Amino acid sequence: MKLYLIDDDAAVRKMLERIISDGEVGEVVGEAADGLHVTAGQLTDTDTVLIDLLMPGRDGIETIKALRKEGYAGTFVMISQVEHKELVGEAYQEGVDTFIRKPINRYEVLSVLKRVAHHLSLVRSIDSIRHSLSALGGGAASGPVQREQKPTLEERARTLMLQLGIAGEAGAGDLLGLVRWLEEEERRSGPLRELPPLKELYVQVLRKEKDYGPGQLTDREVRALEQRMRRMVLQTLTHLSSLGLTDYANPIFEHYASRLFEFQEVRTRMRELEQDMEGTNSKANVKKFLQSFFLELKQS
Repeated sequence: MKLYLIDDDAAVRKMLERIISDGEVGEVVGEAADGLHVTAGQLTDTDTVLIDLLMPGRDGIETIKALRKEGYAGTFVMISQVEHKELVGEAYQEGVDTFIRKPINRYEVLSVLKRVAHHLSLVRSIDSIRHSLSALGGGAASGPVQREQKPTLEERARTLMLQLGIAGEAGAGDLLGLVRWLEEEERRSGPLRELPPLKELYVQVLRKEKDYGPGQLTDREVRALEQRMRRMVLQTLTHLSSLGLTDYANPIFEHYASRLFEFQEVRTRMRELEQDMEGTNSKANVKKFLQSFFLELKQS
């Protein structure tokens, strides 16, 4: 995997280059101190761009927009110490694959880049198979080609829930209801850069799913939904952490752990499982999970 580094801090670029080289996860083919003077032409042979969020001249999000407009189709990994939810949501909306948090952590960098490399390898394999099938079947069919219908967002959600080990959880139906509401909201108002506050979101989902009129919804029902969602998100965290403990290269763990949860949340839960702790002190970010889950469905 060929990588390009864009960060105004030379020390960060040097550290990333050393981690990438020592970990043998790719080759750094170029670097820049800002995004203002980087063009898509410079990234012709680049698979993945590691880019800082906040930089003088032009920030990471604006740089990504410009490079996409110029035709760069590679992967972006955002480097950031900013926790501002609107900025994070905007970055994901512009096509950022995942984040690496500052201060730089060697294990997080290696985990993220190995997952990205694995994903790129899968994409190339699928493209190769499609190309081979196309070459074999070119012009042979006498009738019109029946294009396979793309699964609906809800069908994709059910598949993803099976992979995450939560298809049978009490909150599974609630999550599907939430997906339906978000899909309708985006169809009506356009892409959501950020989810509404969780309580407001839960109220909207319950009203739609139960067809409640004004004043019919109780606080008790909202709290019950909130608890079901929190338990389900923790179960997802436990499931992924368990997969990672068994096999750190597990494709489901590699692909979803860093997308749906903060790196530290996963590490904490893995340590708890490793020590056979009965309870958990993990406090997963439910809003991040829901936003990332919905984004994953749209991109799949």
